[in-house]
Amino acid sequence: MNKFSVDLTNCDKEPIHIPGKIQSHGFLIAVDKQNLAINYISENAGDFLNEQPKNLLNKPLATVNAYIRQQDPEFNIEDLLKLGIIRNNFDAISPHPVELNGNPFYLIISASVNDWLLEFEPVTLQFDIQSSIGRSASAMLQGKNVSALLSGAALEVKKLINYDRIMIYKFLDDGHGEVVAEEKEPELEPFFGLHYPASDIPKQARELYKLNLTRLIADVNQPDAPIITFKENEPLDLTNGGLRAVSPIHIQYLKNMGVQSSFSISLISHGELWGLIACHNYSPKFIDYKAREGSKLIGQILSSALEYRQDEEEAEIVELFKDTANVLSEHLTRDKYLIEAITGHKRTILNATTASGVAIIFENELKTIGDVPADEDIRELAEWLKQTTDESIYYTHRLSEIYTPAKKYKKIASGMLSCTLNKELGEMIIWFKPELITTVNWAGNPEKPVTPDENGLLSLSPRKSFEIWSQVVNNTSEKWRSEEISSVLRIREIIITDINKKANEIRLLNEKLQAAYEELDTFSYTVSHDLRTPLTSIKTYTELLLKNKSIDENGKKMLDRILHGANKMNFLIKEILNLARVGRSDINFETVDMPLLLKEIESEVWNAFKADKTELFLGQLPNLKGDRTMIAQVFTNLIGNAVKYSSTVKKPRIEISGHVDGEEIIYAIKDNGIGIDNRYYDRVFELFKRMDNVKEIEGTGVGLAIVKRVVERHNGRVWFDSKLNVGSTFYVAFKNR
Repeated sequence: MNKFSVDLTNCDKEPIHIPGKIQSHGFLIAVDKQNLAINYISENAGDFLNEQPKNLLNKPLATVNAYIRQQDPEFNIEDLLKLGIIRNNFDAISPHPVELNGNPFYLIISASVNDWLLEFEPVTLQFDIQSSIGRSASAMLQGKNVSALLSGAALEVKKLINYDRIMIYKFLDDGHGEVVAEEKEPELEPFFGLHYPASDIPKQARELYKLNLTRLIADVNQPDAPIITFKENEPLDLTNGGLRAVSPIHIQYLKNMGVQSSFSISLISHGELWGLIACHNYSPKFIDYKAREGSKLIGQILSSALEYRQDEEEAEIVELFKDTANVLSEHLTRDKYLIEAITGHKRTILNATTASGVAIIFENELKTIGDVPADEDIRELAEWLKQTTDESIYYTHRLSEIYTPAKKYKKIASGMLSCTLNKELGEMIIWFKPELITTVNWAGNPEKPVTPDENGLLSLSPRKSFEIWSQVVNNTSEKWRSEEISSVLRIREIIITDINKKANEIRLLNEKLQAAYEELDTFSYTVSHDLRTPLTSIKTYTELLLKNKSIDENGKKMLDRILHGANKMNFLIKEILNLARVGRSDINFETVDMPLLLKEIESEVWNAFKADKTELFLGQLPNLKGDRTMIAQVFTNLIGNAVKYSSTVKKPRIEISGHVDGEEIIYAIKDNGIGIDNRYYDRVFELFKRMDNVKEIEGTGVGLAIVKRVVERHNGRVWFDSKLNVGSTFYVAFKNR
């Protein structure tokens, strides 16, 4: 009847609901819903009825009464069927006990499209199924979480039907499955934790599992019984039939695993197929209808418990994510720096999802936790995200398919979830999930050779299905759950709020600092300018008094001290005015010819400090972009300090060189002088701060403060390396505009 040819290329399209055959441990009669005439009958019916099946075709159902013994002789099968039709339900009728040739059978009635299906199965149950189910359900529900619940269910089903192996098989997002609980005979190899591809249970089979909550294959080696009919090209729909024959490719699959009998119980959660209780026996095994119904009831109880426990555990995950958000919010409030707040504590930004790694790019700093790609790969990915998407949240579980460079690190980052903090600055957080195929164990031996069947077709097996599935899931991670997306959105809002709050605080501080700078500049300029007039008078009158010959030597010494102090104060006022001028002057950007500028500074400094013994070595001197006068101040002060503080050594040596480093030009001014004690490192650029070991050397403590002010006004950097009695190297970095 069914001429559909099945192989690995089309098993997902096989019409398994109309196989044209039944399993031969029972027999089937299908009668017309309108006139109750026999339209279909299985060929093996004759083995049970002692009548040629074809002789019963198109005969009234009442004809069958002659072959079947009822417990109530006055109550025939036709009456039973009519009662079910009136009630519009056969649940209360099935199974109906009958006797064939002195042997007990169950009659199970169900509906097809245009016919009623009458299936006859032998009775084998030898114990009280009702009390067994009660005890099993009670024991199973003792599990306090999903894992314990599933383990309890596997144990109770094994007690009930005594199959060699009972597995709880969960369908994952992409349709493939994992064995999440197992009970088995001690000598059997464990399957717990093994994964099986979606192709092992095709889509149409999964749909039937939602309609038929149990499915028995009593003996994979027993030939099926064909269904005969007088209706050509009208196959009988066996969707609701318990005896429905099995796909030959699935039979071969079971044989390849060494399984001779299988039984499955559907687990339904929120209306969808959650998984199966898959039972395997390594010898033929038939379990009758009541045992199957008892097992189905356990499955239904487990399904209800699963819904509740899963919802409970998902709520716990959501609460955990929310708690992580709250903890990180507290860290952000307490900690000064964002990266430290979200990565430096026991609970980190990684806990916002179930990812295996996370990278944070903030203020041009990259910080990672867990398993992540290399730093340069993360920065390239971040740049691609910046150019590719305008979404604040972007995620995929197949990263290398949309971003080719990710193939080289797909094992640790096939899944990616990014959260943009500032698109213009490229600031973001990226979570990673590993490639799924590298994180699972496989059913079957990948090295086992494939043996063609008698028709030359490659039969489906764990080994073969592994190959099919691995091709499908290559470059794929576990999907991102909606709870994870919500968690990241929640975290992003908290971080953005914190960034804005701290930015506002910094803006207010900057405004206050700017006002203070302006007031200080004005004060410094005014005071310094006003001091110069009386100081000039003091100096002038002192010089006049020194010319008076009537003053003795003691008086002249006192006047010399006054004049020396006036000159020192005049120099200090000049330095303060220079510092104030840096803050008040506009920056006139131009290209500064550094070789020429340094030649001028050399002449000025060497003359000022009488540094004839000091050797000067010049390296590469790239030109700078900036205010020539201000840059001259920087190098005059730095070179002057180098000459001044190396004057005490026998062979003073100054080295000046510059080089381009990315977006910066960095100059180094190195001396072999007295160096800086590390106790004073934090005071070097402070105003009026001088080291104890340089008090005998003339200075004001203003020069390096001017250097820092000028460099910062050019958006540059200044720092130093120094060792006491060895020398110092000062570095200044200007933007390479």
